[in-house]
Amino acid sequence: MNLLSNLPTNLPEELTTVLQQGHGVRIERIVSTGHKSPEGFWYDQPENEWVMVLKVAARLQFEDRVVEMMPGESINIPAHQKHRVEWTSPSEPTVWLAVFYGA
Repeated sequence: MNLLSNLPTNLPEELTTVLQQGHGVRIERIVSTGHKSPEGFWYDQPENEWVMVLKVAARLQFEDRVVEMMPGESINIPAHQKHRVEWTSPSEPTVWLAVFYGA
Protein backbone atom coordinates (compact mmCIF):
# COMPACT_ATOMS: atom_id res chain seq x y z
CA MET A 1 0.00 0.00 0.00
CA ASN A 2 1.30 3.47 -0.90
CA LEU A 3 0.12 5.82 1.85
CA LEU A 4 0.33 8.82 -0.49
CA SER A 5 -1.57 7.46 -3.50
CA ASN A 6 -5.25 7.83 -4.40
CA LEU A 7 -5.83 10.60 -1.87
CA PRO A 8 -9.37 11.98 -1.77
CA THR A 9 -9.55 15.75 -2.08
CA ASN A 10 -13.12 16.56 -1.07
CA LEU A 11 -13.79 15.08 2.36
CA PRO A 12 -16.70 16.11 4.60
CA GLU A 13 -14.77 14.58 7.55
CA GLU A 14 -11.24 13.35 8.15
CA LEU A 15 -10.63 9.94 6.61
CA THR A 16 -9.07 7.46 9.03
CA THR A 17 -7.89 4.08 7.78
CA VAL A 18 -6.66 1.46 10.26
CA LEU A 19 -3.61 -0.13 8.62
CA GLN A 20 -2.73 -2.65 11.35
CA GLN A 21 -3.75 -3.39 14.91
CA GLY A 22 -3.12 -5.93 17.62
CA HIS A 23 -1.55 -6.47 21.05
CA GLY A 24 -2.14 -2.91 22.23
CA VAL A 25 -0.97 -1.17 19.03
CA ARG A 26 -3.02 0.49 16.28
CA ILE A 27 -1.52 2.11 13.16
CA GLU A 28 -3.65 4.56 11.19
CA ARG A 29 -3.39 6.70 8.09
CA ILE A 30 -5.36 9.92 8.53
CA VAL A 31 -6.20 12.26 5.65
CA SER A 32 -7.29 15.82 6.47
CA THR A 33 -8.29 18.56 4.05
CA GLY A 34 -8.90 21.72 6.03
CA HIS A 35 -10.16 19.72 8.99
CA LYS A 36 -9.55 20.84 12.54
CA SER A 37 -10.91 20.00 15.95
CA PRO A 38 -14.23 21.65 16.85
CA GLU A 39 -13.95 24.78 18.97
CA GLY A 40 -13.48 23.82 22.62
CA PHE A 41 -12.84 20.11 21.83
CA TRP A 42 -9.69 18.45 23.20
CA TYR A 43 -8.47 14.90 22.60
CA ASP A 44 -7.79 13.18 25.94
CA GLN A 45 -6.84 9.67 24.88
CA PRO A 46 -6.17 6.70 27.16
CA GLU A 47 -3.24 5.57 24.96
CA ASN A 48 0.00 7.17 23.78
CA GLU A 49 0.09 8.47 20.21
CA TRP A 50 3.12 8.92 17.97
CA VAL A 51 2.14 10.90 14.90
CA MET A 52 4.05 12.02 11.79
CA VAL A 53 3.00 14.31 8.96
CA LEU A 54 3.82 12.55 5.69
CA LYS A 55 2.48 15.18 3.30
CA VAL A 56 1.63 18.93 3.42
CA ALA A 57 1.40 20.44 6.95
CA ALA A 58 -0.59 20.68 10.17
CA ARG A 59 -0.70 22.57 13.43
CA LEU A 60 -1.40 20.90 16.77
CA GLN A 61 -2.40 22.81 19.87
CA PHE A 62 -1.57 21.66 23.37
CA GLU A 63 -2.62 23.34 26.59
CA ASP A 64 0.80 25.01 26.88
CA ARG A 65 2.04 25.34 23.28
CA VAL A 66 1.35 25.13 19.55
CA VAL A 67 3.36 22.76 17.33
CA GLU A 68 3.75 23.34 13.59
CA MET A 69 4.33 20.09 11.69
CA MET A 70 5.85 19.74 8.24
CA PRO A 71 6.46 16.55 6.22
CA GLY A 72 8.77 14.16 8.02
CA GLU A 73 8.21 15.73 11.44
CA SER A 74 6.78 13.65 14.25
CA ILE A 75 5.70 14.07 17.83
CA ASN A 76 4.93 11.67 20.65
CA ILE A 77 1.81 12.55 22.61
CA PRO A 78 1.60 10.82 26.01
CA ALA A 79 -1.69 9.32 27.14
CA HIS A 80 -4.11 11.94 28.53
CA GLN A 81 -2.09 14.90 27.24
CA LYS A 82 -4.85 17.16 25.99
CA HIS A 83 -4.38 18.29 22.40
CA ARG A 84 -6.34 19.35 19.36
CA VAL A 85 -5.82 19.82 15.63
CA GLU A 86 -5.72 23.58 15.14
CA TRP A 87 -5.16 23.64 11.35
CA THR A 88 -4.66 21.51 8.22
CA SER A 89 -4.31 22.81 4.69
CA PRO A 90 -7.66 23.43 2.98
CA SER A 91 -6.09 23.30 -0.51
CA GLU A 92 -4.56 19.81 -0.51
CA PRO A 93 -4.71 16.68 1.65
CA THR A 94 -2.55 16.48 4.74
CA VAL A 95 -1.53 12.87 5.34
CA TRP A 96 -0.69 11.68 8.85
CA LEU A 97 0.70 8.38 10.07
CA ALA A 98 -0.42 7.69 13.65
CA VAL A 99 0.66 4.89 15.97
CA PHE A 100 -1.39 4.40 19.12
CA TYR A 101 0.15 2.24 21.83
CA GLY A 102 -0.40 1.33 25.46
CA ALA A 103 0.04 3.88 28.22
